[in-house]
Amino acid sequence: MTTAADLSAEPFVVLEPSSAEKHYWADLWRYRELFLIFAWRDVAVRYKQTIVGVLWAVLRPLLTMLALTVIFGRIARLPSDGGVPYALLVFAAMLPWTLFASSLSEASASLIVNSNLISKVYFPRLIVPAATLVTELIDFLISFVILLVLMAAYRFPPNWHIVFLPLFLLLAILTSLGPALWVAALNVKYRDFRYVIPFVVQFGLYVSPVGFSSNVIGDHWRLLYSLNPMAGVIDGFRWSLLGSPMYWPGLAVSAAGALLFLIIGVSRFRGMEKTFADLI
Repeated sequence: MTTAADLSAEPFVVLEPSSAEKHYWADLWRYRELFLIFAWRDVAVRYKQTIVGVLWAVLRPLLTMLALTVIFGRIARLPSDGGVPYALLVFAAMLPWTLFASSLSEASASLIVNSNLISKVYFPRLIVPAATLVTELIDFLISFVILLVLMAAYRFPPNWHIVFLPLFLLLAILTSLGPALWVAALNVKYRDFRYVIPFVVQFGLYVSPVGFSSNVIGDHWRLLYSLNPMAGVIDGFRWSLLGSPMYWPGLAVSAAGALLFLIIGVSRFRGMEKTFADLI
């Protein structure tokens, strides 16, 4: 007859909820080398043995700047911020906007491109779309150098506000990451969702203060307009690079909106992550 003492001496297995779920955020750090591998691969594909990647990083913001400067500055004759040349006003806004738009586009297809790996090997899937931001950061640095050249050509040096630029770059990254994760997850379940992204990006370009100063927005609409997280990011870049006026309440609202989108994006991605291997 088996006694309670005998049972306590025998080995037993305890069934717990998924350990992968329990240690997910710790796994993100454990798999940091995989993140670097994904990022390095994306950079190599974009730039290795080709001049198209570098040229595209240079031409895209320049051509967009020229178009928006002509449309809003010359034809619509919208005012600039004080004595800031209109071309610099637009190009300073193109830096965070291009980072956001490119991150959204690249992240949307990232899980599909890595479908073979995702369906066979465990790792935190959040690493895949997050790694695409590294390539966009390199494009950002290239565009930033171009802006410095333009500022030198216009003889418009930055002031001490530029020391805050890293903070606004971090805000731009967080603003990009939330929607990028959400879109990446949606694209796994709804493959035709990738056709919506170009329209969203194009629409966002014109409703965000890229081609014009947000100061043209009426005071009674300014706070509501700042619900667009990119409004505060763009104003922050212009303030730190060009010394443009900053609407601080709007920045607070935009930062809160960016945080909200990040929380929603991570939550929706994590909620759908369990089904990626089956759907992909």
